[in-house]
Amino acid sequence: MNAEESKKYVLSVLVENHAGVLSRVAGLFSRRGYNIDSLTVGETHHPGRSRMTIVVTGDDNILEQITKQLGKLVEVISIQHCKTDETVVREMTLIKVSAPVDSRSGIIQTANIFRARIVDVAEESLIIEATGSQDKVGSLIKLLEPFGILELVRTGLTAMQRGPGILDPHCNS
Repeated sequence: MNAEESKKYVLSVLVENHAGVLSRVAGLFSRRGYNIDSLTVGETHHPGRSRMTIVVTGDDNILEQITKQLGKLVEVISIQHCKTDETVVREMTLIKVSAPVDSRSGIIQTANIFRARIVDVAEESLIIEATGSQDKVGSLIKLLEPFGILELVRTGLTAMQRGPGILDPHCNS
């Protein structure tokens, strides 16, 4: 596959929420030799259902194969390819930064520029919470690196279709 053909795809997958579903979905990818770039899973507002946001890199053929294979899993209720212009996509990150007294104001100013929040203050460090696109989060990380990043965790992407469309049209609120 040429680098030009390779794209990132975001899939939103509604599944039954019970033991083993995540393992079966991840196993499907590994058996086919597809890498998962990002995977987030959480319960929905309906008991017994979870939503997975899966990011994969490949071409249109790989997207089609993944979608078909996911559709064969009994626990999969619905699959949606999240197109960039039709989807809100966000990532959350926590960044622990070395913050001696003399550099705190610079760190706080940098966080404020990105509308990030200071969620923990310790004697020698700050923990910053940031939410936004992968590019925004990546830019914040790059600007905080000179201060000394002690620890970092990213959630991976989560996505939702813009407008009135929903992933499970058969489910009433």
